[in-house]
Amino acid sequence: MGLLRTPFRQAIAILAVAYALIEFGIPYIPPLFGVASAKIPNTVVLQYLLTVTVGILIWVSDNERRWTEFKKPIHEVLVRPDRKLARGVLLVGVPLLMAFVAYGRALPDMSAPPSFRAIHPAPPSSIPFQGEIIELTGLENPLRSVGSLDEHYEEGKRVYYQNCIACHGDALRGLGHYAPGFNPTPLNFQDVGTIAQLTESFVFWRIAQGGPGLPNEGAPWNSAMPAWENFLTADEIWSVIIFLYEQTGHEPRRWEELEAAEGTEAEGS
Repeated sequence: MGLLRTPFRQAIAILAVAYALIEFGIPYIPPLFGVASAKIPNTVVLQYLLTVTVGILIWVSDNERRWTEFKKPIHEVLVRPDRKLARGVLLVGVPLLMAFVAYGRALPDMSAPPSFRAIHPAPPSSIPFQGEIIELTGLENPLRSVGSLDEHYEEGKRVYYQNCIACHGDALRGLGHYAPGFNPTPLNFQDVGTIAQLTESFVFWRIAQGGPGLPNEGAPWNSAMPAWENFLTADEIWSVIIFLYEQTGHEPRRWEELEAAEGTEAEGS
């Protein structure tokens, strides 16, 4: 510890460790509640470093001996005749460094603008599901034509309350216990702009493949939705879809509606 025997060197070491922790350590802490960590803005880094600096100055000045030892190397560089070289480096290097930083900030950014995240990205025509390929185009919920709808509803209710309620909430409004920790927040199924605008095959795809299955336009990849194909069968996913629509009172979009809308757009163009 000989290198850190003086208060000045100790202060520099504390400042360097604080910077490393703020700039490089905190962004790599494991995500909390499924929210991915992100790089800390430079303004926040500067604010914390200023706070650390104030704390260091309070510490070195709380008694006269430590304060005198802290000022000694600074006084020597600024006053002693044999420190002209170090003094010249500081007088030239610090302004040059500030000019370089200012120049870098003033340069125009030539990178491409970021793309906006699509809330409902276009689904693929087919997806792999538990070793099989499911064609999504034109696909309707197969359980609606098999067995009792009430039985499928009860099965979907069981699946929802065992797996989905913590995020999407008891009222299906995206206000579950874990919801405040997510960005983006869980989907509000009661909103007419969500599942009411989607086909059941689209909802099947989003439940089955979750956040990891989002295409590029769905980025950033910060959806906490897991890939439920790893935990649920196809019938369980179709059942919970029936529960969602029945419970919210929404009707799923039909492929005939989409084809009619596309035909109208084609005629208009």
